[in-house]
Amino acid sequence: MSEIPAVSREWHLVRRPQGWPVAEDFALREAPVTAPAAGRILVRNLHMSVDPYMRGRMNDVKSYVPPFQLDKPMDGGAVGEVVASADERFAVGDHVLHGLGWREYADVDTKHATKVDGSLAPLSTYLGVLGMPGLTAYAGLFEVASFKEGDSVFVSGAAGAVGSLVGQFAKIKGASAVIGSAGSDEKVTLLTEKYGFDSAFNYKNGPVGGQLKEAAPEGIDVYFDNVGGDHLEAAISSLKVHGRATLCGAIAQYNATEPTPGPRNLALVIGKRLRLQGVLVGDHAGLQQQFVQDVAGWLRSGELRYDETVFDGIENATSAFLGMLRGENTGKMIVSFTG
Repeated sequence: MSEIPAVSREWHLVRRPQGWPVAEDFALREAPVTAPAAGRILVRNLHMSVDPYMRGRMNDVKSYVPPFQLDKPMDGGAVGEVVASADERFAVGDHVLHGLGWREYADVDTKHATKVDGSLAPLSTYLGVLGMPGLTAYAGLFEVASFKEGDSVFVSGAAGAVGSLVGQFAKIKGASAVIGSAGSDEKVTLLTEKYGFDSAFNYKNGPVGGQLKEAAPEGIDVYFDNVGGDHLEAAISSLKVHGRATLCGAIAQYNATEPTPGPRNLALVIGKRLRLQGVLVGDHAGLQQQFVQDVAGWLRSGELRYDETVFDGIENATSAFLGMLRGENTGKMIVSFTG
């Protein structure tokens, strides 16, 4: 057993945001740390994840995941080192993936901890390319959208943690064309020059529908939606007959204070016989083994590339979260507190 500190810092939600979250909605507080009870481990977190879905959990509404409680520690994906163990299956020094981020030390039920190997890949990748975002991209493209070789694919939010992988997975598996949208010219360049997208556009430079039609004049077979709003409307217009759309996120409306209108062209879904289906990563655990095998292989071969945007220090976790909502990250947004 390593030395256990007396206190751990953790982020609490102290009020529910109205529209865009602000720093005053959160508080960094100290909590006592104790030795773990039977069947539990104490983990010193090394890296934690901030993700778009967390914004929805700040609202007091029923959803597929419970809302954050006020004046309680928030949670989310994290990877860390076991410093004390009351379960013989976990030793001090093991690295584990678990769901109690937003804090320096986590008292984790071992039923919800998974050992990870830092010698196979950097530990932070288990929160990104080899973690929940990677499996979301994999399941959303191959299982939900029924991608097949020769498909033309459009990805919104394409420079983010999920989108950047969707486009590369599609290219690796033989897409005829992969098109991405992003929020800056720098990200557009990244998509085509590093991630291998065939074309990309900055959605701030003009109407999405017009830019998509220019990039894919003959239409698209698959749309992977991380944005919603005008991107979804544009994709419905460009999808071919029997096209498929995976609805993964709608970051364009997460901070809206009024109900947001749906696409104005939904009637096209009927005539084109389109399939629009949501994806939740928890429904696709059966793909985990194949996902890790495929993605680890693509990483080793150099076919797959990834980026991380890293904020250092738990005190900067909310800044990282707000920056992610504004699209300031390239690839996965990570908070590291390894000092």
